[in-house]
Amino acid sequence: MDLYEHQARELFEEHGILVPRAEVTDSPKEAREIARRLGGRVVVKAQVKTGGRGKAGGVKLAADPAAAELTARQILGMDIKGHTVGKVMLAQPVDIETEFYVSYVLDRAAGGFLAIASAEGGMDIEEVAATRPDAVVRVHIDPAEGVTSAKAGEIADAAGLPPQTVDVLVRLWEVLIREDALLVEVNPLVRTRQGQILALDGKVTLDDNARFRQARWGAEGAEHDDPLEAVAAAKGLNYVKLDGEVGIIGNGAGLVMSTLDVVAGCGARPANFLDIGGGASAQIMADGLTVILSDPAVKSVFVNVFGGITACDAVADGIVQALDTVRLTKPLVVRLDGNNAARGRVILDERAHPLVQQATTMDGAAHKAAQLANAA
Repeated sequence: MDLYEHQARELFEEHGILVPRAEVTDSPKEAREIARRLGGRVVVKAQVKTGGRGKAGGVKLAADPAAAELTARQILGMDIKGHTVGKVMLAQPVDIETEFYVSYVLDRAAGGFLAIASAEGGMDIEEVAATRPDAVVRVHIDPAEGVTSAKAGEIADAAGLPPQTVDVLVRLWEVLIREDALLVEVNPLVRTRQGQILALDGKVTLDDNARFRQARWGAEGAEHDDPLEAVAAAKGLNYVKLDGEVGIIGNGAGLVMSTLDVVAGCGARPANFLDIGGGASAQIMADGLTVILSDPAVKSVFVNVFGGITACDAVADGIVQALDTVRLTKPLVVRLDGNNAARGRVILDERAHPLVQQATTMDGAAHKAAQLANAA
């Protein structure tokens, strides 16, 4: 469960990490009053669970309370990457000297956690990581040891962070562990011209398995997840949105994970994880295609099915019936293998939809889906 920025800063403050004074509202009129309480000049920040707010116009400086009201009115209701802004946070501006980046993230492959830090934080941290990877350090954390002052010093030294950040690194680790988090990120962590270290922006992802311990975030925390994930959940689909262009549908989590890897190996990025499990009814296929095709980033769709208890001809029937109710706007590549695969392929051939192609191997289908996406 992702938290909003204002919820993340609340956690930081509870654990002794300095943050600017701020308040949250869904009312432009109240924004004027908040700005007055905060001293007049404020930063108005859209509260949505996605990045790129600044570049989308969701973070603006307001010079006085009247400007704060006008700015809040402009930002509230904005669409930022499919997220509608329902609240804004107004924060006191900070006199920044230097910006840093720090985070802790679960490293499943290593069976531990990873500290990621850079002396060059801010809006362009992704570009820094891509063009100068040596400017971003990664330090593995032993979960049994955690982040002691010594370990925090090691991270700070490796990243070129000032000594004042050591205490913040220790406290951020406390946030991660005590709040059941999978990710804790501060970007930027800043040093002001007065020498203070402040967390200006934060991102926290909590472990869904710990929701019963994190009930205080419940309603607001779960209410505005990724819009497509929310739609999929309402339809009973096991769907996770990813940042790619090839939509993926498969039966079985293991097969879907393998499909993601194969598509990536063919030079394209998966747009989602969607496991239909043992169900391949027309309704399930229609729901899955509707969700995937609703993602504007999707350029092609890859349906990868290995027939077992659910035979491939039943899957093909589901696809054909779904095509009668769903307007297919992107090319669809289907790979059927296993129980009744030959019969399933015949069913799709007889339907002869102009945007549907078939392949007999997973590699071949992935290559075709990647080609179609890259050519779009």
